[in-house]
Amino acid sequence: MTPSISACFEFMEIYEMPAHIRDHSIMVERIAAILTAALQEAGATLSLEKVRAGALMHDIAKSLCFGSGEDHSAKGREICIRHGLDEIAEIVGEHVRLRNPLLEGPVTEKEIVYYADKRVNHDAVVSLEERLEYLIERYGKGLESLSRAIADNFRICKGVEKKIFSTLRFEPEDLSEMVRGKGEVAK
Repeated sequence: MTPSISACFEFMEIYEMPAHIRDHSIMVERIAAILTAALQEAGATLSLEKVRAGALMHDIAKSLCFGSGEDHSAKGREICIRHGLDEIAEIVGEHVRLRNPLLEGPVTEKEIVYYADKRVNHDAVVSLEERLEYLIERYGKGLESLSRAIADNFRICKGVEKKIFSTLRFEPEDLSEMVRGKGEVAK
């Protein structure tokens, strides 16, 4: 099942999602919805409902994993499965790292949420380069191996970006302005 937008906000309450993570998730949803609508217009077969719900729920387990070292994407996938949200479980579970990235073929809902998450730092739309710099500083812990893994993931994300924008009539740098024109998330 795919949860409604209002159900996503209820889950945010149930799992005590902090306001700053909620704000981040809302911005990820805005970007993901813009990309999905544009891709649909270009002929892609995608579920806007899955994308919106996956984006809103992608960090549902983040507060549960603060300090524990647990993988919040795996924990989020478990939460989705526990609540019968099978249709978005993989989107949530792979929003940090795509398990089997396919840089050919149709764009998937999972790739859209993965990419949208990489374009939002806190609640601001940023370039992939800016987000990469922040994540290395925040999560690289000064370790070359962690920093390299984060950078490798962003190389994959660059490929996903190219795949997403190959059929669109706007560029990645246009997203920031497009998001400003999009209103509040309807609950």
